[in-house]
Amino acid sequence: MADSPAATATSTIEPPSGLSVLLKAALPSLPVVNQLPGVRKASRDGFAGLSYSRPPVSVERAAVEAFADVCGFPHKDVVPLPYPHLLAFGLQMAIMSDPAFPAPAVGTVHLENSITQHRPIRIGETLSVTEHVGAPVPHPKGTVYEFVTEIRVGDTSGELVWEETSAYLRRGKSDKDASYGTVFPEASPSGVVWRLPADLGRQYAAVSGDHNPIHLYPVTAKALGFPRQIAHGMWTMARCVAHLENRLPDAVRVDVAFKKPVLLPGKVEYGATPVDRGYAFGLTSTSGKPHLAGRTTAL
Repeated sequence: MADSPAATATSTIEPPSGLSVLLKAALPSLPVVNQLPGVRKASRDGFAGLSYSRPPVSVERAAVEAFADVCGFPHKDVVPLPYPHLLAFGLQMAIMSDPAFPAPAVGTVHLENSITQHRPIRIGETLSVTEHVGAPVPHPKGTVYEFVTEIRVGDTSGELVWEETSAYLRRGKSDKDASYGTVFPEASPSGVVWRLPADLGRQYAAVSGDHNPIHLYPVTAKALGFPRQIAHGMWTMARCVAHLENRLPDAVRVDVAFKKPVLLPGKVEYGATPVDRGYAFGLTSTSGKPHLAGRTTAL
C-alpha cells in the first residue's frame, strides 16, 4: 500500500446511517440522476483528497459484545482488534457519497485492508475518529483509493491507539505497468471448516451498519451481478482474527487481501501457519479457491 495521503482540511460530521446512506451511495450510479447537481461526481483528475472526522464517541459494551458474538470473539473489557472499523465505516461512506469524491460507492470493491493496533482499546474509552483519502493510485485493473483511519483517545491530539488503511478498487481505465497488491506467505487449509448461514450478511449488517445489498438477500445481490448474497469481507477478516486472537500481542498489525467473494450460505476452510513475528492465515473454498489471504505482524 502507498503512504498515507497528504493532509487536507477536515470536516466534522455526524456519520450517516440507515437507508439514507444507501440512497446517497446509489444515486451516482443511476442514469440521468447522476448528472444532477449535488449528485454528479467530480473528475478524478486533480482530486487531492477529502478528510472527515466525527464527534468523540464512547465505546459501549453492548455494541462491542454484539459484534463479538457475530464474529466469534470472546467477551472482554477490551474491544476485538477489527471492531474500531465500525466507528469509521460511516465516515468512509460519507466520503464516497461526497460529490467531490470521483468514484461512486456502488461497484467499488474492497481490495485490501491493513489494521495497526498500538494497544487494545478499552470499553468505556472516548475516542476521536478521523478518516481521509488521498489522490487515486494506479492499478492494473483500474484505480485504487486508500482510506486511512486514525483513532485517538480523547480529542484529535490524544494518544494514537489504532490505524487502518482500506484499499478500494474502482475498475476502469487502468495502468498495465502499475504494481499494486500485497504478497502474502502461504497458509494451507488446516481442516477447520466453517459453515456460514444464509443470513450471515444480515447478522453482520445489524452490528456493523454496512447494509450493502450484495450482502443481504439473493434478489438484492442478483440485482448487482452476484448469483446470491455474499459475506462481508470485513467479517471474513474478523472471523480469522478471532481464531488467532489469543495468540496475538497487544501491539500488532494485521494485513489482508480479499480474493473471491464468499457466497451465502456456504462453507469455507481456514488455515494458519507461524511466520516471522506472527502468523500467515487464509480462507479458501472447500475446493481450494482463495477467498482471503492475510498475515499478522507483532510490533
